[in-house]
Amino acid sequence: MGRPYKAGPTDIRQGRGNGRGRDPSRRNGNEANPNPNATESRGAEETERGDDKQPGSSCKTSIMAEKLAPEKRHVFSHNGQTVFEWDQTLEEVNIYIKLPPNVRPKQFYCKIQSKHVELGIKDNPPYLNHDLMSPVKTDCSFWTLEDDIMHITLQKRDKGQTWPSPIQGQGQLDPYASDMEQKRLMLQRFQEENPGFDFSQAQFTGNCPDPRTFMGGIRSD
Repeated sequence: MGRPYKAGPTDIRQGRGNGRGRDPSRRNGNEANPNPNATESRGAEETERGDDKQPGSSCKTSIMAEKLAPEKRHVFSHNGQTVFEWDQTLEEVNIYIKLPPNVRPKQFYCKIQSKHVELGIKDNPPYLNHDLMSPVKTDCSFWTLEDDIMHITLQKRDKGQTWPSPIQGQGQLDPYASDMEQKRLMLQRFQEENPGFDFSQAQFTGNCPDPRTFMGGIRSD
């Protein structure tokens, strides 16, 4: 995790909010589980995710979805230091931060609010303390410690929106990379709405439409 990442004053908000990560074994507080391989802390409320797909179609759908998953993570660096890596899907933005050695899991914290994220090591300046690019659903957003990585999963409030960066004012994708992301999310939407077809080899000519609004918009669950 290294030294705190500091951007300009317009990029960082110093105030703390009420949305805090939470260990599932604790009803209050924001400490991680001592076992770094089995740690999960959520936003404002705990949620359960059921799997209601029929087993006959889930395997094929899963394979097709994997073909449209991010091929590689984007890397945000500052002064030659990797601050974090990230990727996104139709519904989520994922942030990956390498953790420093010799720090107990309980010392790490992450607070996720609808428009802000703060994380770091307790009793130290925050490593990240930034406004998010767009609002998220705090009750479906969470963070985990996986070996030596802090993995933050942000549930997009606006499903299908293409994020140029997880945080405002820093590390935006260039126009070409942003267009490629939007095309991939558009194909993910087609795949989600038409699970019997394989869109992994489909291509767009010209500008890609917005996945949120194309042909009447994303279907409601």
